[in-house]
Amino acid sequence: MRALLHDRVYVKLFAAQLVALVGTGLATVALGLLAYDLAGTNAGVVLGTALAVKMIAYVTVSPVVGAWADRVPRRVVMVGADVVRGLVVLALPFVTQVWQVYALIAVLQSASAAFTPTFQSVLPDVLPDESDYTRALSASQFASAAETILSPLLAAAALTVLTFHDLFVGTGIGFAVSAVLVATTAVPAARRSSRDRFRDRLASGMRAFGTVPALRAVLAFDLVIAATGAITLVSTVNVVRDLLAGSESDVALLLAAAGAGTATAAVASPRLLRVAHERTVMLAGSVIALVSVAGSIALAVGASWGLACVVWAGIGLGNGLTLMPVGRVLRRAGRLDDRPAVFAAQFSLSHACWLLTYPLTGRLGTAAGFVVTWAVLLGLGVVGVAVALAVWPRRLTRPVLHTHDDTAAGHGWSHSHEIMDDAHHHPVPA
Repeated sequence: MRALLHDRVYVKLFAAQLVALVGTGLATVALGLLAYDLAGTNAGVVLGTALAVKMIAYVTVSPVVGAWADRVPRRVVMVGADVVRGLVVLALPFVTQVWQVYALIAVLQSASAAFTPTFQSVLPDVLPDESDYTRALSASQFASAAETILSPLLAAAALTVLTFHDLFVGTGIGFAVSAVLVATTAVPAARRSSRDRFRDRLASGMRAFGTVPALRAVLAFDLVIAATGAITLVSTVNVVRDLLAGSESDVALLLAAAGAGTATAAVASPRLLRVAHERTVMLAGSVIALVSVAGSIALAVGASWGLACVVWAGIGLGNGLTLMPVGRVLRRAGRLDDRPAVFAAQFSLSHACWLLTYPLTGRLGTAAGFVVTWAVLLGLGVVGVAVALAVWPRRLTRPVLHTHDDTAAGHGWSHSHEIMDDAHHHPVPA
């Protein structure tokens, strides 16, 4: 980790990510309380719909950005996205109608759909060494987890002297600082894709997910994360206020429990990945998350603050272990000149899973209650694990010995590695 701190480009990008995450965390707490203020006991419906609007933006905008990421300076994309996000969150305290929340969220998350996959595609170019890249993934996940812990605690402290509307100002400051840091960083240019037509670049990332077994499994694991994570992101406000009879500050504390689980996963993952394959770590994380969801059903039957904290921390831990290796799988499985498109496709497809589970959790929770809703989400998660095991069996995690025939050069060569889709291995061998 010390070596990463000597890389000035990485340090500034990481700092930009961190301050933006803290601001976003403040907005997450404030948005949940805003929904409760506007809709009362129907806050789950409002928040679930707002998050569905977010997912629609992510699913539709990110592939388009990925297709142009090698044609437009990535620094320009990220700075522009930060500016738009900062302006939108400053407008949120003034909304008085639910539809205004939806409209502003659509603009805000369209900008995030441009920023996040672009940022993710920059890291492998800044840190070409896999061990450094793994540490950077761990640091990014730890930052996300720290935000989940720190931001709610900051929000809880701020709410003792401020209204929740004021928390949106903190988000605006975070995006402004992030924009300045990125603007003053030498962001490397993306390798230009060999595909000239826009529609070919647009489809290249999705095509990789259809041909590479490991990427198919990543999509199945995305479903597990979305099914289990929706409980903590959509149901927390109603669980605390209606099931546990807690206060606004208690909402932040329960979210912090989930963040503690994710932080633990971030710390443990690099060591686990030194001795275990990505598939093994992701499978273990999914099982932990599903067991925790089963515990949430018991929570709905007999409310308990201790059980709630254990369940939320377990879901955070499981999802963290499942998500952490994804960047390594994407980095290894996609063609180098398609890397921005592959990262954008992952961003889009993973959020398509959230697009399913967010409104399902909000609306079904209001109509049928916690037990039925969480049982359905548990079933979706089990299906995701079963599909991942089927499309990415253990035998495909072992290196495959194969020969390349270079007719033009008059010679060939043999080597072994996991199955991947790149310029030398297309189409992917059966």
